[in-house]
Amino acid sequence: MNQFIRQIQAAEDELLIGNVILYPTDTVWGIGCDAENVQAVRKIYKIKEREESKAMILLVTDKAMLLRYVKALPEGFDEMLQQQERPTTYVFSEPKNLPKEVLADDGTVAIRITEDEFCHRLIRHSNRPLVSTSANVSGEPSPKTFADVSEVIKKRVDFVVNWRQDDEMASKPSRIVKVMPDGTHTVLRD
Repeated sequence: MNQFIRQIQAAEDELLIGNVILYPTDTVWGIGCDAENVQAVRKIYKIKEREESKAMILLVTDKAMLLRYVKALPEGFDEMLQQQERPTTYVFSEPKNLPKEVLADDGTVAIRITEDEFCHRLIRHSNRPLVSTSANVSGEPSPKTFADVSEVIKKRVDFVVNWRQDDEMASKPSRIVKVMPDGTHTVLRD
């Protein structure tokens, strides 16, 4: 069994018991947990020293999985997906089947369909959305590489994924777009 598969299995085992992982995403290094596990989500807020009023991004594998967590996709959403040129997180106004701990104060939810192979396989294996928040203490810069992740964060999480830690290509956070049911949208972060 190769290192890639071993790390997916190890991370999945950690998620299943409610632990928090530090892992590579299609954007920056992230802190994550099973998005449906309220205790694990609360632990992330504590690790990041973050106000619970600030929502976190969730990762899913595909449109079918996304539809388990939002009432309906906005008009023209397929075209938006096809036209995106980089990882894009969408903010939806009508979430469902999610704990309030992952929602913003206004009741919205931020979800990204991940293209990253590691994240995609991990989510597919667990069949649950994965929290994805930058691996930093709230207010500090987001780490662009694993080397930029602070020792404080590494010590606070339950498991550190040993995959792509040597990547030196700097990443940046996803683009965030708020979409309305009628298909209108607003770019919140470019």
